[in-house]
Amino acid sequence: MGQYVAIDLRKRRSLVRADENGERLETIRIENDPVTLAKVVAAAGDDPEVVLEATCGWYWATDVLAEIGANVHLAHPLGLHWDNRRVKNDVRDANALLDMLRLDMVPEAWIAPPPVREFREIVRYRAKLVMLRTGLKSQVQGVLTKERG
Repeated sequence: MGQYVAIDLRKRRSLVRADENGERLETIRIENDPVTLAKVVAAAGDDPEVVLEATCGWYWATDVLAEIGANVHLAHPLGLHWDNRRVKNDVRDANALLDMLRLDMVPEAWIAPPPVREFREIVRYRAKLVMLRTGLKSQVQGVLTKERG
């Protein structure tokens, strides 16, 4: 059995590494850099189990982790129920993710392949533009309605 790694994605990443018994081997903060991420996770040996939350920046992080042979788990933010916690910080989040991974309790999200991600981004962007257009039309109609009265 390999090691476990949990990564809390923020501007700087908090990373916790543990052995198969759950003993914490390392807790560090790293910059948003693919080379640094790969180097630090590679210290976990061959085929580590890695979990990270599906927040901003997960695309490139999962790609880097998959390239180095990690078994990547993407945690769905809504399934984590972290809004109920009294104290929330990056290191606590990473430790909680690590424990969920070890206990096989990660609320997993689908890791879409890059072509699907690109298509989803285009669809999301179009939906935002349509909403913006609709809002602007409503504002113009509101102004015209006031002026007619």
